[in-house]
Amino acid sequence: MLVLTRKAHQSIMIGDDIEVSVLAIIGEKVRVGIQAPRDVPVFRKEVYLEIQGERGATVGADEPQAELDAALRELGEPPASA
Repeated sequence: MLVLTRKAHQSIMIGDDIEVSVLAIIGEKVRVGIQAPRDVPVFRKEVYLEIQGERGATVGADEPQAELDAALRELGEPPASA
């Protein structure tokens, strides 16, 4: 795990397309903004785990990462009628 220290209004880049910004620090809470392409799903971890539980998927060595990524991309896409 890479650990970085950032102050409010500072950012980090993940690759060329994802920017994670520290918007505010209030007490023990940190407000984070994430700017990513629409085809990259972004979830809070508890929501991600709930999605996985509803789909009956278990994240582990027996499930290919590509299959998991494809399923998350599918969930993150807007409806075809939008």
